[in-house]
Formats: sequence, structure tokens, C-alpha cells
Amino acid sequence: MKSTTKPKTPPAKTSPRKFRVLVAKPGLDGHDRGAKVVAAALRDSGFEVIYTGLHQTSEMIVNAALQEDADAICVSILSGAHMTLFPEILDLMKKKKMKNVLLCGGGIIPPEDATALNKMGVGRLFGPGTDTREIVTYLNEALPKVRG
Repeated sequence: MKSTTKPKTPPAKTSPRKFRVLVAKPGLDGHDRGAKVVAAALRDSGFEVIYTGLHQTSEMIVNAALQEDADAICVSILSGAHMTLFPEILDLMKKKKMKNVLLCGGGIIPPEDATALNKMGVGRLFGPGTDTREIVTYLNEALPKVRG
């Protein structure tokens, strides 16, 4: 008999405090289902999650991450504005000396754009349909290195 139980999402690794992840939806894109699914999966895996809601500016996202002492900013962009928004967020993070904060995200991002963004300093970018366990695993591996 085949098991119908789904493999469990790996838990957030233990550390002095839980990893804090800010999940953000910049710009005018109103499609937030994926961001909410990721936020819930991260929360269920033991992360502290701050969800900014829709229509955030880059400044609002970076300021929220700074105020919340976030370890990562995960941005969901489906509008096609990723080549503008990710560099803008990175620039603001540098200006605010947020070198120990990971910027990553997801959406519909062509591979050549993802490569260019990675070279600029953006972490991993996940496409539609990515298993949330993959995102949890990535953050568990990347955040201890970023946090230092």
C-alpha cells in the first residue's frame, strides 16, 4: 500500500534565535498567493516571518527589514520589474549597511536575468512551482553564512 503522507518540510535549524525572514511584494503586482504560501511554509518550519503585504516600495521593504532585524528579505515579483526592483533594494541595503541580510526571492524571472541578479549580489531566485522545502533548505544553509 502506497503512503499518501507528504514528506515533512525540514525544520529551521536551531540557532541563538530563530531566523527572521521578511516576505515582500513590491510594486503594483497584486498576485500574492505564492508569497503567502512561502510565508506560511517558512512559519511552519520554525522561521519568524514578517509579511509586508502588497504594493510595497523598495524603501518600505528595506526599512521594514531594518526595523524588524530581518536576516533575509525574500521578494516575490511577477510583474517583470525584477531587473529594476532587485538592484534598487540591493542599493538601499548597501546604503543602510545591511551586509548581513540576505536578499533572495522568486517569481517569473528568465534564467539570464537570474544570473545577472546573482552576479549583483542577489541570492537564489525561485520560480513558480518550487517546492517550499527547497526554499527552507536554502535559507537554512545560506542564513548562518550571512549572519556570520
